[in-house]
Amino acid sequence: MSLRQLLLRLPCYLGASGPRRGPLDTISSVVSWRGQSSRSPAHWNQVVSEAEKIVGYPTSFMSLRCLLSDELSNIAMQVRKLVGTQHPLLTTASQRSLAEITELIHTALLVHRGIVNLDELQSSDGPLKDMQFGNKIAILSGDFLLANACNGLALLQNTKVVELLASALMDLVQGVYHENSTSAKENHITDDIGILTWKKQTFLSHGALLAKSCQAAMELAKHDAEVQDMAFQYGKHMAMSHKINSDLQPFIKEKTSDSLTFNLNSAPVVLHQEFLGRDLWMKQIREAQRKGRLDYAKLRETISAGKGVTSAIDLCRYHGNKALEALESFPPSEARTALENIVFAVTRFS
Repeated sequence: MSLRQLLLRLPCYLGASGPRRGPLDTISSVVSWRGQSSRSPAHWNQVVSEAEKIVGYPTSFMSLRCLLSDELSNIAMQVRKLVGTQHPLLTTASQRSLAEITELIHTALLVHRGIVNLDELQSSDGPLKDMQFGNKIAILSGDFLLANACNGLALLQNTKVVELLASALMDLVQGVYHENSTSAKENHITDDIGILTWKKQTFLSHGALLAKSCQAAMELAKHDAEVQDMAFQYGKHMAMSHKINSDLQPFIKEKTSDSLTFNLNSAPVVLHQEFLGRDLWMKQIREAQRKGRLDYAKLRETISAGKGVTSAIDLCRYHGNKALEALESFPPSEARTALENIVFAVTRFS
C-alpha cells in the first residue's frame, strides 16, 4: 500500500467529538501524546505494516482473483443497499475512493514525467521510432489515469473535494514546471534557488496533493473547517518531512555507490550552498568536474563535510514536529498512533 493511500485512509479512523466519530474511534490508544508509542517503531516497513492493519488488508495482497471473487461481489452488493443512509461504513468507502483517486493522479504524473526528451537520445538508447512510440503510450496512459481520477471525483458528489483535488493537480503541474525549468540542463541545476524557494516549489510538487487530499478526507467525513485544517497541516508537513528524508538518503546511507548521482537542488545541497555562498559553491562544482562531467562521489564528500546535511536533518525533524502538533487536536486512537509512528520513522536518523 502506498504512503498516500495509507495516509488518506487512516484519517477515517481518527474521529472527533460528537456524532461524527469514525468506526474504530471506540478503540483508544494507551499511548500518551507527548511520548512515543510503547512499542517504538524501529523500521519504516514495520510502521507501515502496523498502519495497514488498521485500515484493512494491504493492497499488495489484492489480486484479480480477489476482486472477481463471489464473496467480494456479495459484499459490494450489500454496501450498495446502504446508499442514502447515514451508516459510517459509507463514509469509509468514500475515503477509500479518495485515496485511490489521489494515487491515480500521482501515478499519472509519474507516467507523464517518464516521457523521453528525443533531442537528448543517444544511439545506445534504442531506435528513434520505438522511443517515439513509447512517448505516445506514456502520454495516453497518463491521460487515461487522469480521466479515471476525474470520473471518480465526480462520483464522490462533493464540490469542495473536487475543488481541492483540482487545485492540487494545478499545484503539481506548476511545481513540476519549476523543477524542469531548473534541471533541464546541467549548468542550470546549480541555480541559487535558496531554501525558502525550495520549500515553496517542494510543497507544490510533493506536498500539495497529500495535504489537500487529507483535508478532503475530513470534508468527506463531514468534519468542520478547523479539523480539516489540521488534516491539511499534517499532510503538508508529513510530505515535506518525507521529501527531505528522501533527499538525505545519498548522504547518510552507510553503503552508497560511488556512481550514485543526486539532485543538486535537493534539500542538503541547497542548504550547503546557502552556508557557503554562491561563489564558493560554484568553485566546489568546478573542482568536482572531470572531463566536463561531475564527480558525484567527490561532491558528496564535500557536501557531507559541511553543514547542509545536519541542517537538512534538523529541517526534516522540524516538519515532523509540525505534523505531530497537527495530530494533537485529534483524540487518542490507534489511527493517530499509526500516523505519529509514520512521522517518527521518517524523522529518525540514528
